[in-house]
Amino acid sequence: MMIRKLDSDDHQAVMALIRHKPAENLFIIGDIEAFGYDSDIQDIWGQFEEEQLIAVMLRYNQNYIPYSETAYDVQGFADIINQNPGRIEVSGLKHLIEPLHPLIHRSVRKYSETYYAKCTKLSTKIVEEQFQHTHYLQPSAYQENIEMLQSIPEFATGNFSVEARERAETYKTGRTYIVRDSDGVMVASASTTAENSQSAMIVGVGTKPGYEKRGFATLCMEKLCSELLAEGKSLCLFYDNPAAGSIYKRLGFVDIGMWTMIRYEAY
Repeated sequence: MMIRKLDSDDHQAVMALIRHKPAENLFIIGDIEAFGYDSDIQDIWGQFEEEQLIAVMLRYNQNYIPYSETAYDVQGFADIINQNPGRIEVSGLKHLIEPLHPLIHRSVRKYSETYYAKCTKLSTKIVEEQFQHTHYLQPSAYQENIEMLQSIPEFATGNFSVEARERAETYKTGRTYIVRDSDGVMVASASTTAENSQSAMIVGVGTKPGYEKRGFATLCMEKLCSELLAEGKSLCLFYDNPAAGSIYKRLGFVDIGMWTMIRYEAY
């Protein structure tokens, strides 16, 4: 059993391990595609058993994400993480993070768990005519969209910016669909983030206060999801509200487990 830092020569083995779970490995796939194996911003380690890659761990800035389909060398990955003296974040599927947590020797700033769901096929029949009021968000409306989202209580403190929208458009890592009412008021939107060649995460699904329960956000979701699925991408999302979960499940999302995120203080 051996853990070592990976490079571009290992790429085929890495993808063979993570490719068939694109929703679960959204962040790892996206970061490897964006930054590769030689960037200062990230490192990728791999655990080998008889020359077979069985586990990986990605560091992106101060965030560590492990992935394995079997039992992995928890102590070995913890030793790597503990070499970083700064504030760090460890996140991933709950069953992979649980055994790692007690081996990270520092105090916890924040511990959170959310439901993690994915979709590979919509359960509702899509008719293009239903999307006549659903539009791709144009740059001229970025600020309007941000203001609409910030008017929604759950997003009031959200980290939205025109620059982030521009960056997502430039690098094709995200897209947004909106709905306007008959008066031209933007009343709902849904976005993706962390898009890569195989998967995308749904975020920012919201409806302007006063326009709820009219199906506007669902329209945005259906347009967004149908387009991404047609491109062959798996979709995933986090949710912590069972009521929101029931809406996503009607569209065809299924729970794939819990996602744990732990922020630790510096040494």
